[in-house]
Amino acid sequence: MTERIDGHTILIGLMAYPIRHSMSPTMHNNAFAKLGLNYAYLAFEVGNDTLPSAIESIRTLDMRGSNISMPNKQKVIPLLDKLDPAAEMVGAVNTIVNDHGTLTGYTTDGTGFMKSLSDEGLDIRGEKMTLAGAGGAGTAIAIQAALDGVKEIAIFDLDSVYQKNAKHNVDIINEKTNCHATLHTLADQDDFKQQISESAIYCDSTGVGMKPLEDETLVSDPSWFRQDMIVFDTVYAPRTTKLMKVAEQAGVKHVFNGLGMMLEQGAEAFKLWTGEDMPVDYIRDLLFNDDGVTTK
Repeated sequence: MTERIDGHTILIGLMAYPIRHSMSPTMHNNAFAKLGLNYAYLAFEVGNDTLPSAIESIRTLDMRGSNISMPNKQKVIPLLDKLDPAAEMVGAVNTIVNDHGTLTGYTTDGTGFMKSLSDEGLDIRGEKMTLAGAGGAGTAIAIQAALDGVKEIAIFDLDSVYQKNAKHNVDIINEKTNCHATLHTLADQDDFKQQISESAIYCDSTGVGMKPLEDETLVSDPSWFRQDMIVFDTVYAPRTTKLMKVAEQAGVKHVFNGLGMMLEQGAEAFKLWTGEDMPVDYIRDLLFNDDGVTTK
């Protein structure tokens, strides 16, 4: 890193809270080094209260852009100049590109999710998905899955904060795609169990399972899962979440954390900033070399 940084190095950030656990700096900085690009990627712990000044710093410091994660993916939108059509449809941003002071918001979470499944040889088009969470990541996943051909999505909102957003997601999917989306509440555990039992994939896009909730899971009973389904947790720190352990107890064949999604959404952002393709295979080997990512 010290050999690459000089007076011409271009800064890219990651703004979220908490964020010190993130693998994104490792991913992007190794990709820059591999391709000989004079960029540096740093993580900044930024919450909603300090977000406005942090976004303005992108302009002030002439940064190339930044990734945005929880809890800022929706709060950041009024602070930007433009939105990519996909981000506008999703109503959330995870990537900002700075073009000479003009900040444009993009979303790459949904494409990252679908691509990570494709990387594993899995195709959920024409299938039913149960999705927990209607925040920035959950919204992007739901809408991209619907656009890509998932037949049905049962969306469970985690709490009242995202209830309005969850309803919006259902409405926009039903209006603008061929997918049928329905809205549910986690308070109805019988319904939650039933929807999962009918699904080819269960995805948890909430922060449950991540610090400080690493000992928690929305599904604690292994009998809720089938061996032939997919269980996907967007959390990747810890590598094996409580949800993943429950799925493994049930003998589920395809159990994933969020590392593959992070890699693919990162590759999309990398292209937006640099115009270059991320060396995905090289980065995958660096991130996944502890055998803690997936069981098949």
